[in-house]
Amino acid sequence: MSADLTDLYQQVILDHNKRPRNRGKLPTANRVAHGDNPTCGDQCSVYLRLAPGLPGQPNRITEISFDGSGCAISQASASLMTTKVKGKNAAEVAALYKEFHDIVTTGNSPDEVSDLAAFAGVHAFPARIKCATLGWHAALEALKSDSLPTTTESHTD
Repeated sequence: MSADLTDLYQQVILDHNKRPRNRGKLPTANRVAHGDNPTCGDQCSVYLRLAPGLPGQPNRITEISFDGSGCAISQASASLMTTKVKGKNAAEVAALYKEFHDIVTTGNSPDEVSDLAAFAGVHAFPARIKCATLGWHAALEALKSDSLPTTTESHTD
């Protein structure tokens, strides 16, 4: 990866950490899940507003927000996740998560420039993979409508 692209990706993470998108409790949420990373203390709650799709179509995320505390990686990742999954259905979110998980665990990013690729450097720090995926796990749990808290200890990152 070129130095210019690395700098761009670092700026994406810093920007999402300093100016998180969709931060705060969503009063109209009809799905909520909380994620916890006991290894480093990161916490993330994800609030979703799901609306029925067209007849025969799956529900879609019409609104999303997150709240919590933690390291720059976890907060920036949760912020970016909210921008990527809004308007998507559960299957589309799962596919995006798979792409993101592949990026953070292998360091390989798609050929096209993508904000998700900003997290490719996380693969060099295995303990930080849980930080980067925490918000995503909470969003996936919220889509399942599970009421139990999710934890990074129950996932194989």
